[in-house]
Amino acid sequence: MKTNEERLNEMLAHLDRLSHIKASQIPEIPLYMDQVTTFMEEHLKNFKRSEEDKVLTKTMINNYAKNNLLPPPDKKKYSKEHMLLLIFIYYYKNLLSISDIETLLAPVTEKHFQASSPVSLEDIYTQVFALRDEQKKRLVEDMDQKFQAAKATFPDAPEDEREFLQLFAFISELAFDVYLKKLVIESLVDQLREERSPKDKKRR
Repeated sequence: MKTNEERLNEMLAHLDRLSHIKASQIPEIPLYMDQVTTFMEEHLKNFKRSEEDKVLTKTMINNYAKNNLLPPPDKKKYSKEHMLLLIFIYYYKNLLSISDIETLLAPVTEKHFQASSPVSLEDIYTQVFALRDEQKKRLVEDMDQKFQAAKATFPDAPEDEREFLQLFAFISELAFDVYLKKLVIESLVDQLREERSPKDKKRR
């Protein structure tokens, strides 16, 4: 059985291997749906929990379009802007409801999806994911601090139980952190929803 230190080191090594799709990696030419799903599967496969999981399917894409998360394709082809939105959706869907994602992406799509926008969707994507790279570094430090705190728990527990109890404490600490951040995100999205004008709501 692995020690908790071995679990942490494996997890950190896995995180280190994860990298987001750079805007420059996305084809400039429009893609058909099969090409979109193939591209996403290839570039995001390391984020999957198991081999059987699908990063993106045709059904998912159609549902995103039906729920106003994604503008309709042009002649069944998806532009680079479509791809950028799909990547945002991929990350958001693990935390937020479809309604919340729609609220968050609506202003971005309305003002920045078109190539004529002063601030392009690619600009937004590049700057946001630059922040993500910095966050990844801070995450490693934060996880180590949480691990060390959990390691100090249950000092009087029997030795054959202590390892699990400390792992349980570490997982619980991580879960509580995610839960609080999710509450903050949902609160901010609720504020955005309330601030949208009746005209915007009607148009959507």
